[in-house]
Amino acid sequence: MREAAQRRNLAVQALAGLVAVGLMSLAAVLDGAWLERHILPEFFQPRDEQLRLLTGVRAALLALGVLLIWPVGPWLARRRLADMLPYVVAVALAVVTAEVLLRVLPWYSIHQLPAQREPQRRRDPVMGWTYRPDRVGRGELGGRMIEYAFDPAGHRVRRRGDVVDYSQPSVLFVGESIVGGHGVTYDETIPALVGARLGLQPANLSVGGFATDQMYLRFRQEWPRYREPRAVVILFMPLLFHRNLEHDRPHLEPGLVWRPASDDLRLVQIARRLVPARSQREIDDAVLMTRQALAAMVAAAEARGAVPLVLVPQLTEETAEEATIRRRVLTGLPYLHVPLDPAWRVANNRHPDARADAALADAVAEYLQAQLVHHPAPRPRPRH
Repeated sequence: MREAAQRRNLAVQALAGLVAVGLMSLAAVLDGAWLERHILPEFFQPRDEQLRLLTGVRAALLALGVLLIWPVGPWLARRRLADMLPYVVAVALAVVTAEVLLRVLPWYSIHQLPAQREPQRRRDPVMGWTYRPDRVGRGELGGRMIEYAFDPAGHRVRRRGDVVDYSQPSVLFVGESIVGGHGVTYDETIPALVGARLGLQPANLSVGGFATDQMYLRFRQEWPRYREPRAVVILFMPLLFHRNLEHDRPHLEPGLVWRPASDDLRLVQIARRLVPARSQREIDDAVLMTRQALAAMVAAAEARGAVPLVLVPQLTEETAEEATIRRRVLTGLPYLHVPLDPAWRVANNRHPDARADAALADAVAEYLQAQLVHHPAPRPRPRH
């Protein structure tokens, strides 16, 4: 009996040791090179911050490995299976309970915040969310009170009561909060500045938190309503590319096939948010889908005689990873890469400020002015 107990103790300690070695090996693998291959750069989380978090994860894995070797391994070896059963049951019940609660409680995708702040959003079954239309919201940012007014179709406008006229010659802007003008007044936004420079109506279709596939869905929904589109400006940033791999919302797959939000286990989705590691295949699929969505918008614009342009603001010095994403996605498409002063940010926020928006608007307006010379306005069709 004693020999059997000793064999069991040795087996338990050996198993704990193997797990410890596995954790330590994982910590060794998760180095800077692994991060560059599997963690995409992000706008709101600079690379150095990602590296610090990864360092913390590696330290935690090493600590767990050491603890498993001693004192946890020997302690487990002294326990009987009957003694361990309550712990195992408690952990299993905790996991099941957490999953059930997360499925019962309201579930929000990573960019649809439950705590509403201006400009407010609402759920949308096709795109995931949109701005609340036909309203005015006010929020303080950067030491200023910013007013966000939207017409009934969800375009940001100067004041409540203003509407985008679908019959007027227009420049459409497709993007997210940067083009939407988060933290700046309406007159400081890129669409308003470009529209004033060109003498055309700006139509701002941007929605905060959107990925490229959501931009495409919004564009496809609104595009047929415009009678005289003269240009289409589409935002793309390598630092926002990671959003195109998020499936906790309605999304598009390669081929621009629409899919509902993923029904993966909620705990798995949370783990993916905490450690957004991506396989090369996932990244390749996202590159393909992104190119297809951008190309579809460019082709739609060209088919109606409008000038297409993909705008690429560079808010910080471009890294090699960002350059690779930019080339993979945009090669062959009409795009404008505009480097900006990194200091041109809204105070206490990472969004570009009025100075950055003015520089971007100047670059876009100069490009479109040159192109529109060769794209005369379409003549009205004769009425029968």
